[in-house]
Amino acid sequence: MPSYIARIDVNEDEFQNPQELVSVWGTIREDIEGLGGEILQTYVVLGDYDFHLAFEVESGETAFQVSQAIERHGLDTNTMRTLPLERIGELVDDI
Repeated sequence: MPSYIARIDVNEDEFQNPQELVSVWGTIREDIEGLGGEILQTYVVLGDYDFHLAFEVESGETAFQVSQAIERHGLDTNTMRTLPLERIGELVDDI
């Protein structure tokens, strides 16, 4: 399955305390699984974004649905397709 990374920014106006944010992650996990996807890793990060979420889904259309499912919870996303580093050699050999 193709993998994606969503950079997620928390809209502080949406959450009164950290416990609310934690409870949202369970719902997001259920949403992604309901779309046939799998969460690979979730990271809290320092910098321009608050979280990085690595996940796999069947298609770009489903990745779009995942992004929309996350955003409906008051989180802003920037989602990108990823390729394993091991594939770089294969890809440049074909050029």
